[in-house]
Amino acid sequence: MANHKSAEKRARQTERRTAANNARRNRVRSSIKKVQEAIAAGDKKAAAEALRAAQPEIQRGADSRVITKSAAARRVSRLAHRIKAMA
Repeated sequence: MANHKSAEKRARQTERRTAANNARRNRVRSSIKKVQEAIAAGDKKAAAEALRAAQPEIQRGADSRVITKSAAARRVSRLAHRIKAMA
């Protein structure tokens, strides 16, 4: 446990940042899951719409370093590729 003022402040900041990062990570994962569910259902239009909504959320996750920029780009690319491959 923190023993002086600056360490206590750092502990408080860490708690706030952890909560914000967890919330953003959950939003990113949920948006990806919605796209995957639409792809699994075979609804190309709904999947494309879900991807359009998920892209900015994924990018915000990358901008705040919840996920890396390359991971964000890779996920968007793979989802787009799966949607494009749908019949």
